[in-house]
Order: sequence, then structure tokens, then C-alpha cells
Amino acid sequence: MQPDLELVTVRHDESFKAWYHGYPYRTVRWHFHPEYEIQLIVATTGKMFVGDHIGRFAPGNLVLMGPNLPHNWVSDVPEGEVIEQRNLVVQFGQDFVARCMESFPELRQAEALLASSRRGVSFGEHTSEIVKPLFFQLIDARGVRRIALFMSILAALMDARDIEYLASPAYQPDPTAFGATRISHALSFIGQNLASELRESDLAQLSGQSVSAFSRYFRRHTGMTFVQYVNRLRIDLACELLTDSELSVTDICFKAGFNTLSNFNQRFLLTKGMAPSEFRRNQRLNDASREASEAAAARGHGIDNAPSIVPAVPSLTHARAAPVARLSH
Repeated sequence: MQPDLELVTVRHDESFKAWYHGYPYRTVRWHFHPEYEIQLIVATTGKMFVGDHIGRFAPGNLVLMGPNLPHNWVSDVPEGEVIEQRNLVVQFGQDFVARCMESFPELRQAEALLASSRRGVSFGEHTSEIVKPLFFQLIDARGVRRIALFMSILAALMDARDIEYLASPAYQPDPTAFGATRISHALSFIGQNLASELRESDLAQLSGQSVSAFSRYFRRHTGMTFVQYVNRLRIDLACELLTDSELSVTDICFKAGFNTLSNFNQRFLLTKGMAPSEFRRNQRLNDASREASEAAAARGHGIDNAPSIVPAVPSLTHARAAPVARLSH
């Protein structure tokens, strides 16, 4: 059975995603994603599926999975029973890992572990007991403490000796083949056409489903309606443009795919709690504060001319698309 693609979203002000979910839950199905994942089971027993591996799990089950490795944990829970918190999850991208290793050469020691994660790495009770309190703290941590806790968890996994590889050595996940699933086609089309008019009926036709069937399938997969999903991606793109470009708010409105400035302002206010112009002012205030702090620190170390700060500008592929009018559903 082809795995479904899970869309992992990381907040623009965070480096990785740390969260938990219960059971049943929409991601409890045979699925994959391009991100690394560390998962710790804290409740229920059942069967785990990782690549071509099938085994049992219980509370304390701790697994590191590499990019695009299909997986699923199915709990032995009576029908109708709901578990509020079954597992803790950390998901982090390959680009994040690469940037960390470039900035901190010491982290290259993690390369062997991350390479092994393509098969799924299960850790024993000793390592699980070390990681568990760090994991619980990480879920609610903010700011620099998140980074410190993440690094502590990664260090514990690197030091572990109680490990077991799950998928067979010959198992090779094929994300190209996985990408042929209906929902993967739909999500890819949306991402490539954010600034265009997007109709749910057109996406349903692309997926070979009726509109009602596609709507149910899309919501089960993403946790939101088609309109909510598209609006969220467009707001995320607008935030990037407001932060990293000098475009006017009006230009950003249309580059992000909104058909009117009033609609854009309304959606942005509902999502971010402030107008786009206020969001940009706050971001610039934050940048100015950082630059002033770094300049003051440089002067304190006897450097007369502090270096200018040139922020890295991410590739905004969506921003180059031609602006079109409206979202239909």
C-alpha cells in the first residue's frame, strides 16, 4: 500500500516542530515525510510498522526515523476509546541539520546516526529513560531553551548503545513513487500555484475524485479544509515577503494570491492578530534591536567598526508566480 504524505509545518520563528498527539489521530496511518522524526510512545501498546519492519511497541518505545521512511503505530485500543496523549514527536528538516553542521562542526559526529535513521533506529529502555524528561520539557519550551533541549536529546541518541535497526538493510524508500498518491499531487499543485486561482473542483478532478470525496480526503489528510489550507500557505508566504522584501503591502497581497487588499488584510489580521504593516514594523524593530545589540557587543570587544548585518533571504519561489484573482471552492 502506498504511504500518504504528511505535511510537516514548522513555524517561521522556530527551527523544528515539537508536539504530541493522541489516539486516534489523523496521522495514525501509513505515511511518510521528508523530515527526520524522533518519536516517543508514552501510552498504549500495539504494532509498529517502519519500512518493511513490523514489531510490537509499548510505553517507552523511542525511535528515530530518517527522511521519507514510511511508518505507522497502531494502538491496541477498544473502538470508541480516546487517548489524549499517546506519543511525543520532534520533526526537523534536512536543511536544518545541514545548517547546524555547517555552524557547529562538533555536530558532524551525528552524521553516522542520521545516516542509520534511513532504516529507523529503535532505542532501549536506558536511553528512553534519559530522553523522556527532556522530551516533556521540550514540548512546552520556548526560545533558546528549545535548542538546548533538542541538542541534549540528540546527544543522548548519539551516545546510546542500546540500539536496534528496524527496516532491513536492503529497504530503500522511494519518495518519487510515494509522490504519485492523490493527495501528494494535490499538495504539490497547490504549492506551485499559490498565486493563481485555485478551485477545489479542479483539484478534485486532478485527483480523480468527486468534489465531496476529495473534500473529505483532503480534510482527513491535512486536518483542515481546502480553503483553510490554501489561506494558511498564502499567509505564510506573505509573512516571508513582509520580512525579507521591500515590496509594498499591496504587491505582497497579490503575489501571495489574494484577490483584494481588504480580503488580505482581513485574513492576515485573523491569523496573526495584527495588520500586515504592523507585522512588518515589528519584524524590522526586532532586526534593528539585534543589529544594535551585536554592534554594541562588537564595540565592547574593542572593535571600532562593527560589521554590517546582511540577513539571508530565502528562496521565494511562490513570489515569482503571476498574481491572479481569487480562491474558489
